[in-house]
Amino acid sequence: MKKSHQRIALVASLLSLAAASAQAQSNVSLYGLVDMSIGATKAPGGTSVTGIDSGKMTTSYYGMSASEDLGGGLSAVFKLEGFFLADTGAQGRFTGDAQFARTASVGLSHRDYGTLTLGRNTTQLFVSTLMFNAFGDSFGYSPSIRHYFAGGQGVTTGDTGWNDSIAYSSPSFAGLRFGVASATKESALGTGNSGNLSVSVGYSNGPLAASLVVQDVEKDTAVAVANTTTSQLGASYDFGVAKAFAQYGRVKNDSTGAKYDITGLGVRVPVGAGAVIAQWGELDAKVGADRTTLSVGYLHNLSKRTELYAVLMHDKVDGLSSGGGYSLGIRHRF
Repeated sequence: MKKSHQRIALVASLLSLAAASAQAQSNVSLYGLVDMSIGATKAPGGTSVTGIDSGKMTTSYYGMSASEDLGGGLSAVFKLEGFFLADTGAQGRFTGDAQFARTASVGLSHRDYGTLTLGRNTTQLFVSTLMFNAFGDSFGYSPSIRHYFAGGQGVTTGDTGWNDSIAYSSPSFAGLRFGVASATKESALGTGNSGNLSVSVGYSNGPLAASLVVQDVEKDTAVAVANTTTSQLGASYDFGVAKAFAQYGRVKNDSTGAKYDITGLGVRVPVGAGAVIAQWGELDAKVGADRTTLSVGYLHNLSKRTELYAVLMHDKVDGLSSGGGYSLGIRHRF
């Protein structure tokens, strides 16, 4: 009986060690963000709509990711991230959006050679745009995000993530990084489409950060779209008492011949347990109406994961009545 108990204890110990080893090699992380607010929005030339909204400052999302150590500095990585509407509980950013529209990728990462992923990858232009403006990735209030990407208002074609894509990002070389991404052509789109291509270079060291991104888009998911070429230069500098942001970009629609210059200036000033943020943006259309947007807000941290916010926006398109909006909301990260 004593030997039997010893064997059982030994097996249990071995199983515990194996489980601990497996857990140490590959831990799956579950994370996300829920953003809810109450306020009103008026599109330029439209009418004001009041309601409770999801994702005005950051689109609500959830995700899971893991990294498995393969030895020699090499790891296998995956990431699955999906959007949702917290006000209704619906999946995605809109009806028909894919389950993992934010990211769905798998790949290999090496500490000395960088990371290569396949699947649906977030575009380098979107990352650069959110990094170098005071409102980050806010589709509701960031002038930069709205001018480049917001559906029906932004001028860059293609989504913030590319399907059927391969993306490479380098390690940091004394603060300098570069990346390349391509979304392959889909045969169903015919002969006029050659897929998407993007290149980027960035620098971050101390208070200074900057990036340059150029992308060419000819498809969005599995649909051919107007071909646009976008180039963008962004920078930020943290003075301690305030952080300044600047962006300049040019979008050329090769299908219509339209051209747009997009300029953005912003600032973030720490105040007590929060910060005051402001961002101004101008979309200069070579043909058609110009657009100017100004957003101002206050962020208040209740904890490292929970934040309250209050935002005002003025949005003007030439020839239309002024638009804008306001929101009082909460963001919680998990």
